[in-house]
Amino acid sequence: MNEKLEDLEDLIREERLTELRRALDDFNVGDTVDFLERLGVKDRAVTFRLLPKGVAVEAFDMLDQSLQHEIIEGLKDQDVALFFESLDPDDRVRLMDEMPASIARRMMRHLDPRERSLTNIVLGYPSGTIGRQMSPEFVAIPEHWTVAQAMEKVSRAGEDAETLYTLPVVDPARLLRGVVSLRDLVTTEGETLVVDLMKEADSVDVDHDAEDAARMCADRKHLAVPVTDSEHRVVGIFTVDDALDILERAESEDAARHGGAEPLHRPYLSTPVLTIMRSRVVWLLVLALGAALTVQVLDVFEGTIESMVVLSLFVPLLIGTGGNSGNQAATTVTRALALGDVGTRDVFKVLWREVRVGITLGATLGVLGFLVAGLFYGWDIGTVIGLTLLSICTLAASVGGLMPLLGKKLGADPAVFANPFISTFVDATGLIVYFMIARVVLGI
Repeated sequence: MNEKLEDLEDLIREERLTELRRALDDFNVGDTVDFLERLGVKDRAVTFRLLPKGVAVEAFDMLDQSLQHEIIEGLKDQDVALFFESLDPDDRVRLMDEMPASIARRMMRHLDPRERSLTNIVLGYPSGTIGRQMSPEFVAIPEHWTVAQAMEKVSRAGEDAETLYTLPVVDPARLLRGVVSLRDLVTTEGETLVVDLMKEADSVDVDHDAEDAARMCADRKHLAVPVTDSEHRVVGIFTVDDALDILERAESEDAARHGGAEPLHRPYLSTPVLTIMRSRVVWLLVLALGAALTVQVLDVFEGTIESMVVLSLFVPLLIGTGGNSGNQAATTVTRALALGDVGTRDVFKVLWREVRVGITLGATLGVLGFLVAGLFYGWDIGTVIGLTLLSICTLAASVGGLMPLLGKKLGADPAVFANPFISTFVDATGLIVYFMIARVVLGI
């Protein structure tokens, strides 16, 4: 498939647009999206205009919001209206969040009154809440209806609904009473009451954090979850595909920040080089400052190193071991936070667990370090290395486990407190521990 995409890129470079149009006719929507994500801004705009109208609408809906924004900037007003109106209200709002306010307002004016009203409902909720991610297009079934009445409503209103697989059941005041699946409706006699079929509903409050709601939806394997207001009235529906999109974005952010970079929020091949550079340079500067602190520590203990030069040989080993131990702990706890396995109230439980893990790891590595260093450099040096590995692993695991919890408590992204901060802290403190142990054991 990659070779085929590369052939299409050659057609663009050679401006053989007629051949490109014919080749794109053989692509399904998924392949078309993959191809568009590989292209630069100009080539993507040219290619998009060559797509058949139906494929273009479907592909546009599947693209990241940042790429949708770039395509819209290159389209005429009438084309913009077509693609903007083809989106669901929640997807439309996410696209508007990427755009300057003036362009967003202009696009809203092109919408028909119904679509504008639905979009305004989603826009009314704060960013980051489930209200901003839900769809206001859903089919609610009154609890006193029969299955036949419910099926009639589904067939009449289902075309505009976000999903039909899970249907909220409401009382006359539109309060959520439960949910019923389309499968149960289809396989049940028409005179059966919906109230006899409905099941207890998991729901989320409209002001609830979107990532937490997405995690709940995915963990409990729901196809959709009703969204309710403060009085438990149904105001929207949140589907599993939107939940997976949120979790994918969250995990991409965590992975980037664990690696010392900011998330790109767009496919790699379509990201400008300067954008990639800016996503990395901040944390490189932070790490450079941390390295400067490490150099200061080495300068303080210069006399110790001069009297026993062999100690300098083990500095990279000890720094690397401490950094890796801390990052392992931070990654584990960050993931546990995301899954809801631990919370900020569990700080002492996490600390006690990571202290024990650090001691166990440190003892294992310390024994190996003692034997290897002792055999080659003498048992006094082996003792220093063994004790330092024990101390550094315990310290690093403890700090690595606590930093994500501290970040969560401060309202920051726990991943930000991972690799860059831990590496800086553990490098400096680890060296201090190393040279202090060396002074005591070696008497220097």
